[in-house]
Order: sequence, then structure tokens, then C-alpha cells
Amino acid sequence: METVNVKASKCYDILIGKGLLDNCGELSAKAVKARKAAIVTDDNVDRYYGERAVKSFEKAGFTVVKFVFPHGEASKSHSVLLKLYDFLAENGFTRSDILIALGGGVVGDLTGFAAATYMRGIEFIQIPTTVLSQVDSSVGGKTAVDISGGKNLVGAFHQPSLVICDTDTLDTLTPEFFADGMAEVVKYGMIRSKELFDLLCEQDIKSNMPDIIKRCVSIKAQVVANDEFDRGERALLNFGHTLGHAIEKHYNFSGITHGYAVAIGMSVFTHIAESKGICHAGTSAKLDKLLEKCALPCTTDIDMNILYKYSLGDKKRSSSGIDIIICSDIGESKVDKMTIDEYAAFLGVL
Repeated sequence: METVNVKASKCYDILIGKGLLDNCGELSAKAVKARKAAIVTDDNVDRYYGERAVKSFEKAGFTVVKFVFPHGEASKSHSVLLKLYDFLAENGFTRSDILIALGGGVVGDLTGFAAATYMRGIEFIQIPTTVLSQVDSSVGGKTAVDISGGKNLVGAFHQPSLVICDTDTLDTLTPEFFADGMAEVVKYGMIRSKELFDLLCEQDIKSNMPDIIKRCVSIKAQVVANDEFDRGERALLNFGHTLGHAIEKHYNFSGITHGYAVAIGMSVFTHIAESKGICHAGTSAKLDKLLEKCALPCTTDIDMNILYKYSLGDKKRSSSGIDIIICSDIGESKVDKMTIDEYAAFLGVL
């Protein structure tokens, strides 16, 4: 088992290894004082891992209840959130108890936001079961739900007390969902680590997942330590997301997965940046080759004027403009602050 420590306003460990799920109760008991837990998961994950997690927590001395909601981005909503609040209240949950997010990014975001706001804040633990959640969304304390105006527009910073990444859970993912998470892995190589990018290009990815996860969360842990509340460096983690979220909105958050949309966003922005001479020649080709290896798309046929309009609702928008992330080369990235007119010119619209 590998351990990465996150040094934020609240310090905690990320545990990475095989077979950790059946010991998640014991591992959690060492990290928190709470002994009453609500496991929050979706119906897909519950089918594979729900009862195993319940048994592990009960064996470790926890009183356990379980809240299960329909899988998919559409459940990251206020309606499901309110049902979770009512469930916690009906079961007598207090500030001395804990929530357990068992699942992918939707489960983690929803559970984390519930933990941040129920009784003005209680502890929670992340047990991510997808590539995307293990390498990215479970770490760093960003929690949120979606609204009609856009993705993740209502949320809070709330750090978990522990993150448990059992790499065995990745074995039950479909090829499409495995690929979906790989977009975030490629992102980390692009923004901060040529070594990781080269490993992805040159080695078998699945046989190196424990090492890949550790590299990704180590990068994120450092970024979060430097900029926990997203006022500067942490914006780099948004590479590919400004356009990616716009693509998701175009499909009403149901016709394309997050990772597929982010992959397109990374590729499109890198091609534009290279054409304008602000990205090293050949970078976009290298990126596209790796995305193709990961079974991820590089292009979209959605009109750029539509994506421009939707992307103005991104969280990186400010009253004076929008921040976009440009990779000048593999492993090198920067925040580019643009006025709205400059952003429109960058995309070649209007």
C-alpha cells in the first residue's frame, strides 16, 4: 500500500493499493473518531461493492446505514441532495458522525457537498471506485452539484478525512468508463509531468495503474497545498475543462461523459494554441496520439459559436474576462487571463 499525504487546511492521507475495500472500515477507524457512518453510493456501484463496504465498516465497530441513488450525472442535483439530507436527519445523524462516498466522481461530489453543508459541516471519507475519481476528483476538497446554468456551479471546499483507492475496483469498469477517467490522467501529464506523459505513451497503462494513480494524486496534492481555494495555481487543473464543460452542457450532461468532453477540450485548445505560436510545434500531435491510445476523442462537430457561449458560464469566468489553461509544451502549463473579446478571438468566433 502506498500513502500520499495532502497538506491543506485539513491534512489527510490518500491510501493506494490492491484489496483495500475489504479493510476500509479498519482503515477509516484509524483516521476518524466517528463510529456511525452513512455509506452513500449509486445503484451501479452498490451492486458490486455496497455490501462489502457495509460489512467492513460494521466489522470495525461502526453502525452503518446506506443511501443509494440512480447512477449518472443527472443525479448530481439538488433533488437528490435534499433526499440525502432528509435521509441523514431521519437516521439521526449529527456532527459527530461521518459520510462515506463510495463510487465515482458524481458520488464523491454529491456526498462531499452534503458533508460540507449538513449541520454546517460533518466529516466524510472518499472511497473512489473509478479511474477519474481515484486520480482526481476524490482529492482536494472540491464538492458540488450541478444546476441548469452549468456544471459544478453550486459547491463548497470541504476536505475529506481520508481517501482509500482500491485499484482492484477498476477491474469492473467497462472499457468506456476506464477511458473516461484516463482523460484526467493525460491532463496531469500535460500540465505538470512529461515523465508521466512519456510513461503513458511508452508503457502498458493498466499494468502500471498503481504507479499512475500515485503520480497523479501526488501532483494534485502539491497543487492543493499551494492553492487550496483555487485562487491561482489550482486553475491549472482546469486544463481541457472550460471547453469540456461546454460540450457536456450542449449534450445536457447525458450524451457524453466528462472525460470524453475534457479530452476534446484539451485537444482543441492545444491545436489552437499551437496554430497561434504559443505552444511548441508538435505538441498537439503528441497529445492526440496519446488520447487515441487511451480510446478518447480529439474532435467535435459542435459549432464553436455554441461552445463559446456555453463556456462563458465556466467557473473560471470573472467580471473582467475568463482564465483559460494553455500548455506551451508537454508538462508545461500556464493560466492565460483573457478578456471576453480575446477569448472569442482565440476560439475564432464572432
